[in-house]
Amino acid sequence: MIRQLAFDLPVQAAYRREDFFASATNAHALAAVEAWRGWPGGKMLLVGPPGAGKTHLTHLWAATAGAVIVAGADLAGADLLVLAESGAVAVEDADAVAGTPEAETALFHLHNLVVPRGSLLLTARGPARDWGLRLPDLKSRMDAASVARLEPPDDALLSAVLVKLFADRQTVVPPALIPWLVARMERSIDAARELVAAMDARALAQGKPITRATAQGLLDRDEAE
Repeated sequence: MIRQLAFDLPVQAAYRREDFFASATNAHALAAVEAWRGWPGGKMLLVGPPGAGKTHLTHLWAATAGAVIVAGADLAGADLLVLAESGAVAVEDADAVAGTPEAETALFHLHNLVVPRGSLLLTARGPARDWGLRLPDLKSRMDAASVARLEPPDDALLSAVLVKLFADRQTVVPPALIPWLVARMERSIDAARELVAAMDARALAQGKPITRATAQGLLDRDEAE
């Protein structure tokens, strides 16, 4: 029972400003989001690999701008007029609309409802030219959006995130464990959250402190999967 509880306790992602660590890999994107009132044409495209911080920045912007957030995959069935009422909309994974006529049309209409009177933030893995859009009018509008890029987190950022995640759990780990993890783990913020949660759960289940052996076992398991 203790083991089951240890692994099933949910971990809520914190999207507060103080939980976002600025580094050389994301400073430009952070500055672009914070300067949202001056976005050219009222829109901005955040691009970067999974786990680089796009969702965190999206939530920071939504809290500041009073924006609603919608997934690109859900646009085809969304009430666009209701979304546009706020005057500020964030579309996460906007590249997911590519190749689906209904979704591309929905993003085109949402863009026209929100811009230029309001603000539109979009996130994607890459620039719009790489999405594979089929609707010419949508492609031209997406291509016109200013782009802010997030790079994969560097060693300094991953180290800071790991330290913060362990501290949030009031978990003490050997200082040497942090650089050891950074050198071996998947390079993303999401991976850091999952790894810390898994290590903490395993330590609780075993009634032992977190050690390098704890981490190695989990890293080996992930590689095997």
